[in-house]
Amino acid sequence: MNSKFLKFPNYSQSFINAENDKPKEECAIFGIYNSPEAANYTYLGLYSMQHRGQESAGIVSTDGEHLYRFAGMGLVANVFDQDKLKALQGTAAIGHNRYSTTGASFLRNAQPLRVESHFGAIALAHNGNLVNSYEIRQKLEQEGSIFQTTIDTEVIVHLMARSRSGDVLTSLADSLRQVEGAYSLVALTNKFLIAVRDPNGFRPLVMGERSDGSILFASETCAFDITDAKYIRDVEPGEMVVVDRYGIRSYYPFQKRKPTLCIFEFIYFSRPDSYIFGKSVYKIRKALGAKLASVAPVDADVVISVPDSANVAALGYSHTSKIPYATGLIRSHYIGRTFIEPDQKIRDFGAKIKYNVVRDAVEGKKVIIVDDSIMRGTTSRKIIKMIRNVGAKEIHMRISAPPTISPCYYGIDIPTHKELIAATHTIEEIKKYLRVDSLAYLPIDAMLDAVHETREKNTQCYACFSGEYPIPFQSKENQNEKYLFQELE
Repeated sequence: MNSKFLKFPNYSQSFINAENDKPKEECAIFGIYNSPEAANYTYLGLYSMQHRGQESAGIVSTDGEHLYRFAGMGLVANVFDQDKLKALQGTAAIGHNRYSTTGASFLRNAQPLRVESHFGAIALAHNGNLVNSYEIRQKLEQEGSIFQTTIDTEVIVHLMARSRSGDVLTSLADSLRQVEGAYSLVALTNKFLIAVRDPNGFRPLVMGERSDGSILFASETCAFDITDAKYIRDVEPGEMVVVDRYGIRSYYPFQKRKPTLCIFEFIYFSRPDSYIFGKSVYKIRKALGAKLASVAPVDADVVISVPDSANVAALGYSHTSKIPYATGLIRSHYIGRTFIEPDQKIRDFGAKIKYNVVRDAVEGKKVIIVDDSIMRGTTSRKIIKMIRNVGAKEIHMRISAPPTISPCYYGIDIPTHKELIAATHTIEEIKKYLRVDSLAYLPIDAMLDAVHETREKNTQCYACFSGEYPIPFQSKENQNEKYLFQELE
């Protein structure tokens, strides 16, 4: 064993640390205008996008005179009940599922934010991360501003309040021109529903319509399926869409930039039944697996996946390689958070509480295990050990993405540079650490080929794989998003 690995942190075996070996979900946003059941549909939309954030959920609605808000910590189904939804009156609403990329996990940081201003009441829900929010916040605080939360979204409303514009739309545009980074957001007043996407288009935002004429916005199209809405189109990078009683209006208030759409949405985050950035997540994920089989073939008896996000990539690998696909790992969907462990310690408890091996699928066989990413490598190593312990003859690991070597600063909580195993170790060293017979990642060029028909159509951000960031910022030190504004419980 390479001595370098002796320096790796000795992570505890609790479930929460097993979860930390994957990039964390971002956030989900939803908006609807002109529906008598606005709050109910918002609840359903958030429920369908629960995979994008599990820390808190919130909804703000309007009846044209007041904004009504409720938010709580935890899953959507646990935060809301019929009485709470009934209290969210009106025909327009916005909602938010949160994973804290910026700001700690506290109720006061739950979105949508609702504030009072000289424009009247306004609520905002934001998916993304503003890379210059810390500097703007420091400046505003020095000038006397008082912040109620530690999330970067609050910077937007403070800048709006300082705008000399006399209307909400112009002040929001003025505010967003001063921030840098990733934002897809929905805003709600007593008159408008507003949807905005940053000029780079990092995070997805789609628009739909129900047969009753109501207009919807969501992070993913799976939110339209559950609400019986039809996908119309994506909100374009740099576009502001305004919906009110007069109809739908579109503005482009920002300087045009080359789109840099987050490729990790295809690889890991979005549901495979969604369409984002105008493409099928299922098709892209399957194409990534097919490319992986072409560039990293190996003689084996069976292909399995690390569920659930790698399932489709494993299918693509199986179809191209002609090696049968089998369900080799079972993932528990009901684990919640547990810190209870028997007095007699169970080895690899954190991995076992989440995964279990199907012995008959892998025993005595040469196994290819497909995953979509390796961050720290701790959980991958435990999974490999579990497969080895039930009698796999060989284990070959294939990753349907390039090595993750850099943190994301645009809305994904990827570990810091020093915590990323591929940033500090060679592929051969990682192979020895994981104790696999072979290890291969999908090269960047092959990944881009799977997403785009031609290289000229490349519009993706893949800074986490290349270290080349499309939007610069002053300092990367301590800027792994979740810790931009630290606070103690």
